[in-house]
Amino acid sequence: MAGTQKSLGKGSPSPGPVPDGSIRVYSMRFCPFAQRARLVLAAKGINHELVNINLKNKPEWFVEKNPFGAVPVLETSKGQLIYESAIVCEYLDEAFPGKKLNPKDPFQRAQQKMILEHFSKIIMVLYKILPAKQNKEDITGLKSEVQEKLIALDKLLGKLNSSFFGGDSVSMIDYLIWPWFERFILFDVKECLNKTSQLNEWYQRMLRDTAVKATFTEPDLHQAFIKLYFKDSVDAADYGL
Repeated sequence: MAGTQKSLGKGSPSPGPVPDGSIRVYSMRFCPFAQRARLVLAAKGINHELVNINLKNKPEWFVEKNPFGAVPVLETSKGQLIYESAIVCEYLDEAFPGKKLNPKDPFQRAQQKMILEHFSKIIMVLYKILPAKQNKEDITGLKSEVQEKLIALDKLLGKLNSSFFGGDSVSMIDYLIWPWFERFILFDVKECLNKTSQLNEWYQRMLRDTAVKATFTEPDLHQAFIKLYFKDSVDAADYGL
């Protein structure tokens, strides 16, 4: 899997300045929000240094990088800090050369942001499923809610009449929503794709994307991580290393 460096925890010294010509991304191997940034870095071929953070056992200095204590965080050679995944991704697209992932047209950019808002509602339901599964609660209703929202997203993709959400090639919106599809097995909703033919075809296309391949984590690793995570294990972040 991508990002195999062991994570930094309490007591770890803070990394030094970011070298000129590079950028540092503070990440965590299993975090979907951090994967958003890694997807964009890979898609644009941006030279970067990866520093994994143990979110269950954060280094004391990490709050200076992001007061929310979350990943991803970007740090530039000028000491500039950027956090919040969608903001990080937009910055990377604007600040670095190469293929532009955000559309130039203002309406198309707005359209992608509206799609992201639709998908954000799905994320909220997915994160209700994990603790419910852990507590051995009935998740039938939550899975039905996910299915309903995915069917709406499937219809939206159908209306766009394109291979991806931004057109005939992968763009920013595809990378912003992909990490949760990669983790559908965790939420026990993978079979929902059987009822959303457009999304299922999109899913298969995304699996062939070079940036997705570069950041992909196998389902068994995701599942092993989440088991340790719910046990509050400080070793969860480095599972498999």
